[in-house]
Amino acid sequence: METTFPTTTKFSNISAVAVRNQAVYVMTEIAEINEQIDTKIGEEKKLRQTTSVLVANLARLGFGVDEKLLTALNNLPTNYQLMIADKFKTVMGVNKNWTPLVKGWDVPTGEDITDHLMTWFVNEFIPKGHEKRGTELPCGHAIPPNTFPLERYNGCPFCGTPFEFGKLENENFGQGSKLKILSLWTDKEAKQYFEDLLASKTALDATQIDSLKKMIQAYKDEELPSVEIKMKETLMVVISSLVEFGKPEKAQIYFKSPVDIMRYLWYKHTGFLQIVKPKVVVARKSKNSKHIGSILNPNLDQSANTKLAAKADLKLKYSRKECFMVASWLNNLGMSYDAICEAMHPKREMWVRFIRALRLAEYSKKAGFEKLKIVLDKFYNEDYRVWQSEVDKYRLRTDVEKTMSLLKQRPGLFARSLFANMLWFGKDDVLEAFSEIIDKVPARLVFTLNMYADSYFTKGGMRAVKPLGGTNKNIPKNQLLNLYDEEVLKAMKEGIEEMCVLAMKKRFEAQDNENKTIYIDPMLFKIPVSIGDRSETVQDMPSALMGTRFEIEGNTVRLFMQWGEGLKTQHLDMDLSCHVAYKSDVDNSQRKYKVYGGAYDICSYSNLVTDGCKHSGDIQYIPEKVGTAEYIDIDVHELRQKGAKYVTFTCNAYSNGEITPNLVVGWMNSKYPMTISEKTGVAYDPSCVQHQVRIQQGLTKGLVFGVLDIDKNEIVWLELSFHGQVVGQLNTTNVETLLAKLDSKLNVGNLLLLKAEAQNLEVLEENDEQNPADEVYSKEWVMNTAAVTQLLVD
Repeated sequence: METTFPTTTKFSNISAVAVRNQAVYVMTEIAEINEQIDTKIGEEKKLRQTTSVLVANLARLGFGVDEKLLTALNNLPTNYQLMIADKFKTVMGVNKNWTPLVKGWDVPTGEDITDHLMTWFVNEFIPKGHEKRGTELPCGHAIPPNTFPLERYNGCPFCGTPFEFGKLENENFGQGSKLKILSLWTDKEAKQYFEDLLASKTALDATQIDSLKKMIQAYKDEELPSVEIKMKETLMVVISSLVEFGKPEKAQIYFKSPVDIMRYLWYKHTGFLQIVKPKVVVARKSKNSKHIGSILNPNLDQSANTKLAAKADLKLKYSRKECFMVASWLNNLGMSYDAICEAMHPKREMWVRFIRALRLAEYSKKAGFEKLKIVLDKFYNEDYRVWQSEVDKYRLRTDVEKTMSLLKQRPGLFARSLFANMLWFGKDDVLEAFSEIIDKVPARLVFTLNMYADSYFTKGGMRAVKPLGGTNKNIPKNQLLNLYDEEVLKAMKEGIEEMCVLAMKKRFEAQDNENKTIYIDPMLFKIPVSIGDRSETVQDMPSALMGTRFEIEGNTVRLFMQWGEGLKTQHLDMDLSCHVAYKSDVDNSQRKYKVYGGAYDICSYSNLVTDGCKHSGDIQYIPEKVGTAEYIDIDVHELRQKGAKYVTFTCNAYSNGEITPNLVVGWMNSKYPMTISEKTGVAYDPSCVQHQVRIQQGLTKGLVFGVLDIDKNEIVWLELSFHGQVVGQLNTTNVETLLAKLDSKLNVGNLLLLKAEAQNLEVLEENDEQNPADEVYSKEWVMNTAAVTQLLVD
């Protein structure tokens, strides 16, 4: 019997998604064929040598296999096994260049600012060929004697240009202390995951969006699963694929308002799934091209040129085919004329641009586009009523009855403005009105209200916010809080909590469930529910939700960053850094940086060695196509002795512009010592990687990708963008505020406890194989975050 192989594109796409779910994809047809062969043989099949080699190679990368997957792998043809091995090598970056600037960088080179000043003087004032210039390097710089120890470097220590590259050696594999156990994925699991993504009740993060695109591409020859798509971002990806596949007419059913059409157009034009205003994009790009060195050299500041280029890139231009497509979509919307105009009103300036670029005025004169003609006429003359203006009018008049009457017409908007209205009108009237429509509010909003009520109604401190298209910021809390005493604010918190919990219990009770017992893995109490976390980075390894806590083993955490693969040689200076915050009750007299409530240290390109941290050296130029790497070793034991509180992991674009796409950052951890090559300085071991993320195209200048809590001995995975060319521009208050926000989030374990209480399920402490629980929620189940959102009952 012949064995069929999946197409390269299908296998590559589904395999990539499977790895993110800690699984290996095996095509259903192959699994069934080999199962039939085994049945005919009628005897137990021995483990093939190629299977043993595959499993051993996966273990070197930090992965193990369960029994079911091992059986499936043993039945696969050798060529298919090779495809699987290559996929994991690609994901873990085995074939990338991981060579840093310094060889054996765990031993400091002793370089300081004096070495850089002397080298600068020699290169600036002593002509080439002069004996005092010292050693000439391929980059054109000369290193004078008695400065940098050149035998310790893989490149130029002055300009950061690498010359030597090394591959991962055998000692760079298998040092990890934990294996990530892989399970079996067939087309059945793949299609179920595809459906879960489409049906997700919360916004998909960047990893899930990327996975959705891959699944659509893999099953493009089949009809989309018949599930209700609730999230707008998900709709945009689906609509985009339908247009790409030449089926724009099938997209009409997904458009509920003109806002959906604009969102699609803006997504195709900019890549943003939310409508980020043009002026925000231009301002971010311009700001990212400012340079801290422009005081000495004004030519380094490219913000003005970048601003002009960004404006040019945002100009709209569409073909006749695209104009007709959009005109048809608008003309066939099921909304009334006034409703369409009202939906367009908040983005009126952008709509004017789109109407001109799409030639909608011209198409409105054609036969069959009568509705479009009336809409454009009303929109131009502003002949329509705006609901929000009515709400604002009665709110300013403190007319609580009419304001509540209007807000009840739109439950989602009522929920988003609930806290502010409670402070404006008082608790009783607002909660009474909201309780009448809470059953119409999506569960994600109900839980969000419950999570953040305590923080919102607490006086003092700041709030962590992230404006659309902007960076994370801290803003003052609502000043109306000062009008109320603590008892009233406490009553507001309790009123919201009682109402939200009761509403969710009613929803769980309404579900039919004949099960009697439930098992909840303790790990689920450390994993937050994915609500409102639109991360901008992609996780190619088994993924985790923002706020997930990783326990660390051993005394060393190693940060790594790899960038520039596939790019030509150029100046592309990305910096890996860490920020160490110290407690206020320890001796901080020797600390360079002192702040109110403690002190801090920085380990970066400008300070390669500090207490408990060592940097591998600053690379400023990337080599041809292979990329380059930087590392930082963090000694947790030493920092604990010195009184450190937490360590913040950051990466920045020192070069003009944003962090380069496809840059990979993460950290390694193992209870065993992790080696550093004395010959090359390579310190990357894929088996020790605990978590890593990949940057996509965006507007981020600086990124916080993790916080090490010294006392708790764990790392919190988070994503916080900030505008900073160097780590010193990071506002640590933003980090602390975001951590507090993440701590207040509902975790998966507590959500399941609420479900168990509402449905009278007995919670088992252990899941006995002899007598298993009726409902089992394990670590493997929670990895599919889209499936977890199905607990948010609407």
